[in-house]
Amino acid sequence: MTGNLEYDLYIIGVIAALTVCSIITRSGYYVFGDYLPLSDSVRRALRYAPTAALVGIIVPDLIPLGDPDGGASLLKLAAALVAVGLYWRTKSTLLVIVGGMVAYWILRALFVS
Repeated sequence: MTGNLEYDLYIIGVIAALTVCSIITRSGYYVFGDYLPLSDSVRRALRYAPTAALVGIIVPDLIPLGDPDGGASLLKLAAALVAVGLYWRTKSTLLVIVGGMVAYWILRALFVS
């Protein structure tokens, strides 16, 4: 808390409003799912939603546009390529996470002073 009651109440209100919006949007299908069945084409398309969300989060961080953080973007890209290679060879999610992070830490230790 900041000590400014008006500001603190505003922040708490925003958090509460976003929580309610999140609950409403996420629970909509559970509440109305029986009454609004999805077609097979929509169900097939929704299979790719988690992958699309993950790509939308990760790829912008890997592309060094303008390179505001020095060479760190290139290090992240190299570590991501190592992780993709590990997945391609092993199909192990845990190995991808561990291998990509270890590759990033090693590259960072070697190239960032």
